[in-house]
Amino acid sequence: MKTLAIYSNKGGVGKTAAAVNLSFLAAQAGMKTLICDLDPQSSTTYYFRVKPKLKSRAKGFIKGGKRIAKSIKGTDYENLDLLPADLTHRNLASTFDKLKRPKQRLRRILDAVQNEYDLITLDCPPTISLLAENIFNAADYLLVPLIPTTLSVRSYEQLLSFFKKNKYDTDKVYAFFSMVDKRKKMHNEFMATVLQEFNGILQGSIPYLSHVEQMGIQREPVPVFAPKSMATKSYQDLWQEVNLTILT
Repeated sequence: MKTLAIYSNKGGVGKTAAAVNLSFLAAQAGMKTLICDLDPQSSTTYYFRVKPKLKSRAKGFIKGGKRIAKSIKGTDYENLDLLPADLTHRNLASTFDKLKRPKQRLRRILDAVQNEYDLITLDCPPTISLLAENIFNAADYLLVPLIPTTLSVRSYEQLLSFFKKNKYDTDKVYAFFSMVDKRKKMHNEFMATVLQEFNGILQGSIPYLSHVEQMGIQREPVPVFAPKSMATKSYQDLWQEVNLTILT
């Protein structure tokens, strides 16, 4: 079993869309997959048409065990389950901080279901906090959506600096370009620069397309409602690279 966190310390970079579509494609490839929504905004939960509710709310999530299993919902898609989020997730970091080994709580929570799945995908809120450190410890790999802009690249540098300073393994951090508009000279220049300066940048990228934005209306993964679109092809290519380069 592998745990893959779709994470960014910057919001609005296409993180949830990537988590939903990559999890769907993993399930379609035959991997028994659980997507775990850790964001109190519960956008992933919304996309899968699941009510944002946990058994015993965040308290039940933190205790793990049978409460986690009872909270997991099936989706409309074979091999794909969802552990939903609700607004009480906003309290996870402060609650973890009151417990023993507070940076290892998420790993212990997910241990209860790891034997049931080939892949656990974490859709993570955009923050560097105690919850983020739980994610860094629980995940085998981090996949970071990276918009080719100054602020997005700066946030990525901050993340790598945090890893080095706190002795986390930067080798498990990968990034891919998201919301790319290749008509823009700036985007092309930034991508070329990033590829030269950083390791672990995947070749697959997600263009800025209306089909990705339509997920909020359709409430389905892109390959379901637009199977022949460029957006679907882009996610398929990214999934193949993630599976072969990171997970295998």
